[in-house]
Amino acid sequence: MVDRYFFDTNIIAYAFDRSNRAKWETCRSLVRGGFQSETDSFVSNQVLAELFVVLTMKVKRPITSEKAGLIVRSFIDSRAWKKVNYDHLTVGRAVADARSISISFWDLLIAETMRDAGLKKIYTENLRDFGKISWVEAVNPLR
Repeated sequence: MVDRYFFDTNIIAYAFDRSNRAKWETCRSLVRGGFQSETDSFVSNQVLAELFVVLTMKVKRPITSEKAGLIVRSFIDSRAWKKVNYDHLTVGRAVADARSISISFWDLLIAETMRDAGLKKIYTENLRDFGKISWVEAVNPLR
């Protein structure tokens, strides 16, 4: 059986940001594995939007909007990468979660989107926050 992983923005961004060679190599391998269907790899529209912003504004060496757009488009067009999304009910559950789980609302929204899709595992560097969510198994591939 193939492992099913949701990818957090940071892991995908490291795959395209060469400023930290070790992180780049590890994440590039994971992302490439997603494109080659070595793992059942999932991403959401939220992550794709965040990826564009991170690559153009937040990494050590930002890239052009055109290049970032091509990267995002490669995920959108990929048949290997599964896309999952949220609706208004998912947002409502994330809002309710915010009452008892004190982490970023955007991470709660990712967690609820994962739950809607029947996903438990997330590749992320953010174990501190995702570790507070009982239905999520956070895996940091950079450790």
